[in-house]
Amino acid sequence: MKKGNINVSVENIFPLIKKFLYSDHEIFLRELISNATDATLKLKHLSSVGKEKIKFGNPIIEVKVDKKGKKLHIIDQGLGMSAEEIEKYINQVAFSGAEEFLEKYKDSAKDSGIIGHFGLGFYSAFMVSSKVEIISKSYRGDEAAHWSCDGSPNFTLEKSDKKERGTEVILHIDKDSKEFLEDSKISELLSKYNKFMPIPIKFGTKEEELPLAENAEKDAVAEKVTVDNIINNPNPAWTKQPKDLEEQDYKSFYKELYPMQFEDPLFNIHLNVDYPFNLTGILYFPKMNNDLNIQKDRIQLYQNQVFVTDNVEGIVPEFLTMLRGVIDSPDIPLNVSRSYLQADGAVKKISSYISRKVADKLNSIFKKNREDFEKKWNDIKIVIEYGMLSEDKFYDKADKFALYPTVNDEFFTIDELTEKIKDNQTDKDDKLVVLYTSNKIEQHSYIETAKNKGYEVLLLDSPIIGHLIQKLESSKEKISFVRVDSDHIDNLIKKDDTKISKLSDEEKKTLEDVLKEEIPSEKFTVQLESMDSDADPFIITQPEFMRRMKEMQQSGGGGMFGMGNMPEMFNLTVNTNSELVGQILGTKTKKKQSRLISQSLDLAKLSHGLLKGEELTNFIKRSYEIIK
Repeated sequence: MKKGNINVSVENIFPLIKKFLYSDHEIFLRELISNATDATLKLKHLSSVGKEKIKFGNPIIEVKVDKKGKKLHIIDQGLGMSAEEIEKYINQVAFSGAEEFLEKYKDSAKDSGIIGHFGLGFYSAFMVSSKVEIISKSYRGDEAAHWSCDGSPNFTLEKSDKKERGTEVILHIDKDSKEFLEDSKISELLSKYNKFMPIPIKFGTKEEELPLAENAEKDAVAEKVTVDNIINNPNPAWTKQPKDLEEQDYKSFYKELYPMQFEDPLFNIHLNVDYPFNLTGILYFPKMNNDLNIQKDRIQLYQNQVFVTDNVEGIVPEFLTMLRGVIDSPDIPLNVSRSYLQADGAVKKISSYISRKVADKLNSIFKKNREDFEKKWNDIKIVIEYGMLSEDKFYDKADKFALYPTVNDEFFTIDELTEKIKDNQTDKDDKLVVLYTSNKIEQHSYIETAKNKGYEVLLLDSPIIGHLIQKLESSKEKISFVRVDSDHIDNLIKKDDTKISKLSDEEKKTLEDVLKEEIPSEKFTVQLESMDSDADPFIITQPEFMRRMKEMQQSGGGGMFGMGNMPEMFNLTVNTNSELVGQILGTKTKKKQSRLISQSLDLAKLSHGLLKGEELTNFIKRSYEIIK
């Protein structure tokens, strides 16, 4: 038996601390399974390139819980190690066997899937163990070795009678980590971190029914057999070429990722790039709504099929974190930190690539089947609008396929829309005015007024549309967006829209004086206008600029402009051709005149959603009196 001290020097302890000082103890199982996978993939590579005469076979990795003995076993059928190799790779803590292997076979090993970052991860085992053993036999046929360490720098290394090639790691679970002796806990961790590892992982057994023969009797009972319980899928969809997958394959993989998700995704984007970085993956667009607080962190990040994290901020552009799926890249370190991601050039390139790939896929779908794209628009618009706001390059691409639906359920791109309204919706400065509503129900009367005049009205109801409108206006020449209840609609020019007033100039002056007495000037700017006789007698609009500033203030941006608490100001347009306005002017008693004005103003407020509290109570009371 040999005894000695593990070589932990000052210069090699720093990488240990930097890379593997985990705060989450459960990570140990990921590290040990990855070591086992690494050893198996090395053997596969050597076998495939003919460097050694090796019978690879169909190796698996087995995980066993010995609850009575308080031990956890991880067993592989990979390369194995001799006593000499254990001293080299285990006792010299800062040495990474995978990195040495990759360097030695760098030309042929680049596509072998060897992880290459787990050399130090073995020592994570001591976070949950009072003692760790390694029993290993090299594929070269060297005598098997048995290494043991209690977590101190002291170890023992002796011969073993192990006959089969491979390595068994035995963890003596300490009293503070008893949870890792529960089958349910180990099953949970294997599913979380190793669900798509490239080597089959066995954990226990399960019963399966053998299929009945075609000529079996009706009451025949299927025979049950006990088989290995393989908990992972070694060949997940993202590791395959898109040409080898059907639409159903993508849907099946989505169910595998999210078994509790009952709705199919709208569509998927298969990522596959090997230069200037390596990245594969599949992103899915799920059905969404306008809620910006929709659950994020549903994209899973892998490194060579090893789960790393579901916090992909910095790797996936922020506006795409509402999607689902998998990103796999060997160029992303296993222990990612936000500061690292923000500074790393490769990660920035990956993020840019993903954004471009998503934009190209969306444009392709739009061109290929526009009708289907329009049907899905309401479910995907929040992501696209968010992307247009946050990334200029994505905005430039999305400008070609972003849709703007009307209240009549027609869909236009911005170029199509401007072409349609150019002869009918311009203001006095010859600027195109795009009318929109943010709420079809609340702004219904304004929508109907605009439609009756022949104007197109868009339905733009996402929570970020106000910000997107400002970006559109700044990037497009001579175009402005105006909400349908805004005063700006009055500036639209329509050749046949001029109406002759029924009132003389003297009557108008009298009407203005009467209205000034009843309508508070600090809240309403009154203007008389000749409109159709069947149009509303009183119409409230709000200055577009004032409304936008108010909304910005409510969202926390008002302080930047030094606006403080802006007052609510509205325009009140009085239709001089309305029969009711004529009655107000012709009423002899002041009391009745006041009541007609108050009732008309309150009806206009009600239409605009401004009638609340005491004013609403008084309006209801007055309405009952009028009915009586």
